[in-house]
Amino acid sequence: MAFLKTFLLVLIAEIGDKTQLMCMAFASRYKVRDVALGVGVAIFLLNGIAVAVGSLLGSIIPFNYIKIVAAICFIAFGLWTIKGEDEDEEDVEKKTNLGPVITIAATFFIAELGDKTQLMTLTLAANFKQPILVLLGSILGMFVADSLGIVGAAWLKKYVPDALMKWATAIIFLVFGIITLYEAVPKSYQRMQYILPFILVLGILIYIIGFKYNKNQETLK
Repeated sequence: MAFLKTFLLVLIAEIGDKTQLMCMAFASRYKVRDVALGVGVAIFLLNGIAVAVGSLLGSIIPFNYIKIVAAICFIAFGLWTIKGEDEDEEDVEKKTNLGPVITIAATFFIAELGDKTQLMTLTLAANFKQPILVLLGSILGMFVADSLGIVGAAWLKKYVPDALMKWATAIIFLVFGIITLYEAVPKSYQRMQYILPFILVLGILIYIIGFKYNKNQETLK
């Protein structure tokens, strides 16, 4: 009962959540195998923490700080996606096969730490007092929901131009980053005198990386 209820609740909670879009964004950039492995590692760690030490996490690390780190990761990944991959980076990934997995796992983990699904898993573990069954149910529920996003992105990648996929992916990460940062920073910083310079700097970075840098790279080729 604990396993089935946890699986269904987590699956429903994840459908349409930002996690699925995040997985689609990852899958549009990396191999499906790497995305599945990275997300799988992050899911296991996230739910393991929720079941084992989730009740202590809030008193150790304020969730606002975690959200700010997640927001920075989203924005950085969005800018990195706009930049694209250099040939040297592609060669390194082919040789190691570890870079993408670590990047995906770390970004996914930080972004989802303290999320509603993890808190739900913590609550279910406390109610049922069957940590193993709750852990298995939550892992399976998240992985099934996120796999739908990965498969969907892999299908889109076959029919949508690479340039369009790159910009769509970057926009997803940037939007998540901006929203997460806005929710995490104190109210005193949610004012136009702080928002406008931030948007201006971000716009300049997007222009430099997305247009100037890529144009120079094409010229060098």
